[in-house]
Amino acid sequence: MKVTHITDIDEFFKVIDSCKGRVELVTGEGDRLNLKSKLSQYVSLANIFSGGEIPELEIVAAEKEDIDKLMSFMING
Repeated sequence: MKVTHITDIDEFFKVIDSCKGRVELVTGEGDRLNLKSKLSQYVSLANIFSGGEIPELEIVAAEKEDIDKLMSFMING
């Protein structure tokens, strides 16, 4: 799923941390980073964070419940 315009990065990672299954960030090169790993969270932030907002990410979540959580975050903030 494409996730766009994340302005509350702390809340975004709280949602990621609350997910039951694997949640991965797909890089432009096709690599997958496990976003449940704090190290991967910091690396991904350093690489894509600019101007206080993350413009667009491709995220893969393994569990339907986790996809619903991420969708709810994107819709409701």
